[in-house]
Amino acid sequence: MPIMDYLERNRREYGDEVALIELNPEQKETRRVTWKEYSLIQQTEDEPYRREITWRVFDEKANRMANMLLSRGVKRGDKVAILMMNCLEWLPIYMGILKTGALAVPFNFRYSADEIQYCADLAEVDVLVFGPEFIGRIESIVEKLSKNRLLIFVGETCPTFAESYRELVADCSSAKPDIEIKDEDDAAIYFSSGTTGFPKAILHKHLSLMTAATVEQHHHGQGRDDCFLCIPPLYHTGAKMHWMGSLVAGSKAVLLKGTKPQYIFDAVSREHCTIVWLLVPWAQDILDALDAGTLKMEDYELSQWRLMHIGAQPVPPSLIKRWRAYFPNHQYDTNYGLSESIGPGCVHLGVENIHKVGAIGVPGYGWECKIIDENGNPVKQGDAGELCVKGNGVMTCYYRNPEATAEVLHDGWLLTGDVAMQDEDGFIFLVDRKKDVIVSGGENLYPVQIEDFLRQHDKISDVAVIGLPDKRLGEIAGAVIQIKEGMECTEEEIEEFCNGLPRYKRPRKIIFADVPRNPTGKIEKPALRKRYSVERLVAQENEG
Repeated sequence: MPIMDYLERNRREYGDEVALIELNPEQKETRRVTWKEYSLIQQTEDEPYRREITWRVFDEKANRMANMLLSRGVKRGDKVAILMMNCLEWLPIYMGILKTGALAVPFNFRYSADEIQYCADLAEVDVLVFGPEFIGRIESIVEKLSKNRLLIFVGETCPTFAESYRELVADCSSAKPDIEIKDEDDAAIYFSSGTTGFPKAILHKHLSLMTAATVEQHHHGQGRDDCFLCIPPLYHTGAKMHWMGSLVAGSKAVLLKGTKPQYIFDAVSREHCTIVWLLVPWAQDILDALDAGTLKMEDYELSQWRLMHIGAQPVPPSLIKRWRAYFPNHQYDTNYGLSESIGPGCVHLGVENIHKVGAIGVPGYGWECKIIDENGNPVKQGDAGELCVKGNGVMTCYYRNPEATAEVLHDGWLLTGDVAMQDEDGFIFLVDRKKDVIVSGGENLYPVQIEDFLRQHDKISDVAVIGLPDKRLGEIAGAVIQIKEGMECTEEEIEEFCNGLPRYKRPRKIIFADVPRNPTGKIEKPALRKRYSVERLVAQENEG
């Protein structure tokens, strides 16, 4: 069955209950505004801008979107891209696209104009739905972008080169379109993070989306009384697939615009959130604010918060140790996944396995895993190799890229490109990205291991370890270190701290700088390697 069936069930059974809330702490709401089908709650100047919709309105909005697209000639198999910041309209638009039999194609909101054009062409997009933040980028490429494409603007003042979403859907039927959707039908195209160049287009079927929804609900047990706080961008599989656990349960979710610790605590407190999915930097910021006393737990109602889980990147055990000191009663979980495996959950720690913090877990609900060597053979338990996963959430292919598809799909198994090992209890530990492994003087160095060690230093806020060129060793480990705000640190302090590492694992180059991360929290290591490798090569030439 398609996931839209859950939305329609929720409309029937919980129609008048709140489904989605949008909170924007940086925008204050001081008056009541009435939009057709939207309910805005009266606020004071000290409260954040807040909108909410019920399950009935959610489904009606999705149906209107679907019927509008159908009236404009959109048909099964067409592609409709979404380029919007998180907002109350995002998910109804996404579900409406799916109801037509067309494919939803979410775009990264950080894409440049060139990347928007590239992805629209690669995915053969027929319609682009975009928000006000992207007018300038769209306008700069509109002559090429608008050829044979419908551009739909979601916002107050529609630019002349687009059509208004609000006007287009105003008179459309709110009845369900009469279109049959099957599990094997194509549903969505997502894009890889593009850390090795322009992103690849990842094709998924409706079966993948349903797999993500059922896996998420099975792992975290969302019930009718839960409330999920969603902060990461909805264009990414992670945030949306975690929300789908709420869809299955018929429970509400809050879309929070802003990542400051105070915003997160205030949202949890005001909306009585029970489940929060964080990225590592945001959890780190919360702990640092609590340590500094700028955030005080007693100022908020947090007793209902039952689960904190993290994904999108390796989680330092030291962070969870600190978190548990402040929140001893929290359930904790981490999920591993890729856009190619429809996001989080193909490997899953489980709230009952907090004693295994540091591991990414065991095969998720309905998933299989194995670790192989360079010849494709399973490695011995305890040895490092490439992690492979298999299940109903594996992508169909890289769209229009059979060569790249053949590299990673083997007999239903997805080769993840991540180096992992399995301990004696069957728990999988992520060692590093295959492409990030540093070969220094014939020794393999795994940056994640060095980063986990460095994060234990009380002055370090964030760290990225990368390979830098070296005439003698081929590569050396360089540590890009971001110091906590208001603190000072020297290379000598870091070098002395690193005496706790085996000599061959110690970083040979210390760089104090900010650590760049993409919207899903992953360190942008290719950018760091490019920048600092050039600097080192120039320095070596000058020395030579």
